[in-house]
Amino acid sequence: MIEQQVIIFTDMDGTLLDHNTYSFEPAIPVLEKLHAKKIPVLPTTSKTFVELLELRNTLDLTSSPFIVENGAAVYIPHGFFAKKPTGTVWQDGFWCKSFTSNKQYWLKLLEKVKADFGGEFTHFSEMSIEAICDATGLNEADAGRAANRQYGEPVLWLGEAHRKDAFLKAVKDRGAYPLEGGRFIHICGDCNKGNALTWVVNEYVRQCENPVTSIALGDGNNDIAMLEAADIAVRITSPSHPPPTLQKQEYVYTSTHQGPEGWAEVLNQLLFQ
Repeated sequence: MIEQQVIIFTDMDGTLLDHNTYSFEPAIPVLEKLHAKKIPVLPTTSKTFVELLELRNTLDLTSSPFIVENGAAVYIPHGFFAKKPTGTVWQDGFWCKSFTSNKQYWLKLLEKVKADFGGEFTHFSEMSIEAICDATGLNEADAGRAANRQYGEPVLWLGEAHRKDAFLKAVKDRGAYPLEGGRFIHICGDCNKGNALTWVVNEYVRQCENPVTSIALGDGNNDIAMLEAADIAVRITSPSHPPPTLQKQEYVYTSTHQGPEGWAEVLNQLLFQ
């Protein structure tokens, strides 16, 4: 049993939410136990601000901060901290700490590389809501929220696998830091879930003057920075890809079950046994 204050940072798709159905039902008993113990659960995801507004209500996580678009920004509800968090602005009803440029910057970058990769990729701003539904499995309303991005742009790769490496190099050469998720390549700046996690932990320690044990749970390569930055890393088994490869060796756990079943499995072992 961990004695310090625990803060949980969790990926959504494929981790707390089932990869295919987006259900979180197997995790509900553990979510209820965490709530009773006053352990914050922070969605840390590639999803957008407007997606998280809806999802936080569904998951009953409205009192916790949340991290959007792969670490591009942290949104903190009023009252989570006693004082205004460092470097934040009041935005859309939350204290917001952003770490990167806005979406328009990255759309201009994609226009520059398009000539070299004609027909080999598309991205959310070019896709219809119907096409986003087809690519993600989301319904129309959820796809609309997913398309409403502020900081980065998801790319759907359509070309050969070996050409994807050339595309990644091309966007990196122009200053992007692409992150490969379960379905999309997220074109964004020098931000990641790990930097956002570290900022939240440091702010918590600064304001509350208590040590923290951070637990991160994720299933994809865009979760690696978060898993590396956390005190305890939990790799959630996926039906579509192998667990992310980590450099850290200690305090790394891998679920035997997939998605929310694996999420509940490991947190039960770590916190409630």
